[in-house]
Amino acid sequence: MRALVKDGIGVFSPQGFLDGNNVISFLSIDDIEATAKLNVDMILVSLKKVVFFNRNGLDAFVKMFAKVRAANHATVGFCDYDEKKFTAINKFYKDDLNFSLFSSYAVAELFASSFKDKNKNVLLYSEDKSQRAAMAIELHDNGHNPIIAQTQEEFKTKSKNANAYDVIIENTYLGQMGQKIATRVTGNAIIYTVSSFLDTQIGNTFNIAYHNNSLNVGFRLFIFDAFKVVSMNVHALNFFSKLASSSAEYNATICFVGLSFEKTPIEFKETLEDAGILFYEQMEEILDNKELLKELGASSATNVKNKRTLNKVIVTELPNFIEATVETIEMMTNSKAIKDAAKVDKIEIKEKDGKIASSIGFYGDIDGMVMLVFPIEIAKQACELLIGEETNDTEMILDTLAELVNIVGGKIKTLLGEQGHRVDITLPRTYPNVDALLEVAQEKKGVQVDLSFNDDKFLFFLTR
Repeated sequence: MRALVKDGIGVFSPQGFLDGNNVISFLSIDDIEATAKLNVDMILVSLKKVVFFNRNGLDAFVKMFAKVRAANHATVGFCDYDEKKFTAINKFYKDDLNFSLFSSYAVAELFASSFKDKNKNVLLYSEDKSQRAAMAIELHDNGHNPIIAQTQEEFKTKSKNANAYDVIIENTYLGQMGQKIATRVTGNAIIYTVSSFLDTQIGNTFNIAYHNNSLNVGFRLFIFDAFKVVSMNVHALNFFSKLASSSAEYNATICFVGLSFEKTPIEFKETLEDAGILFYEQMEEILDNKELLKELGASSATNVKNKRTLNKVIVTELPNFIEATVETIEMMTNSKAIKDAAKVDKIEIKEKDGKIASSIGFYGDIDGMVMLVFPIEIAKQACELLIGEETNDTEMILDTLAELVNIVGGKIKTLLGEQGHRVDITLPRTYPNVDALLEVAQEKKGVQVDLSFNDDKFLFFLTR
């Protein structure tokens, strides 16, 4: 089977059953090689005529996606499915969903360069805030007018007036995103959810690399949602005690919320408290207390053990880091970036007033972090784009900034993957002022690039 190409989009349309037994009849090695050589913006697999599929049936196409992406950087993914199929695909690839999902071909067209400047009114919704932000920016850059529903209820209400929109987007996923390890909340806290009986397996299931890189990025408050925990044994006790001790080197705080000690020895609580862990009965006790959030999440530690130098691999990939950053900011501002200066040294910020900042980490085959310093006006523009109205609400602006930097991180992950470097990204950490960022940057050396967007000064800093 070969892809049918029209207007820069190649589409495979398998029919019937799609499983490990018959997928070879739909996709041969020659078909894959031919697809990788196509000069197209997108390669899609339509599931409209597929009656049944399983993981084995999809895997052949997913492997093809990787080769196509490496060959020509095209957008790849599946389209034309219902909610049941969308849920199944997410379940199959929940830990490695690195391709896109478009609920229909009409939705996919909106993100193709060959369909730019059609000025479509698009209602969109996704449970994932990062996805909402990514889709809105891509649609805006393609010349469309995205209207974002912030909640499912709002989406249902607005979608009843279908005639008001040219296209309605739901059950759609852009493949450059996909970090689902933790949840960022107001106040720069990371929430981990644990459940059942905690034993020695917690050491195997908890992503310690992600946690350590979140510390390196600047997160200082980690909350364990333990409402569904039945009990824990001494192995879990030792794990959390060690986790608290290592986190204390960064002046980080670990909290447990909702943990019952009905079936756990009360002595365990005392041991964990001695290790520095705090306990709360309800999540609102932390999240609704802005002063407490600020106190617990303060970043004032000296990251002695993380003062590492950039290596050759990271420096070699510097253009990819810059490209991911510049593309995102250019989409926001409708302007071209101008590079003013570049140097390798400690971060230097001459003008601190009117600036906010964010950082995001990456880890895997290579590791490090990107720090970005924004003029407040650029962040406001982004906020207006994503929520559809102007605002001076600092908290909302910082939340929007985090979503944008998450998009940058997603693009970095994709570009590095195309170069053969498999990495994951942390959630973005935001800073209401430059001094808060400098507490994390401290004596780190890295590559600093000063950029201008419409005369607004913007700073990029890559370090480890």
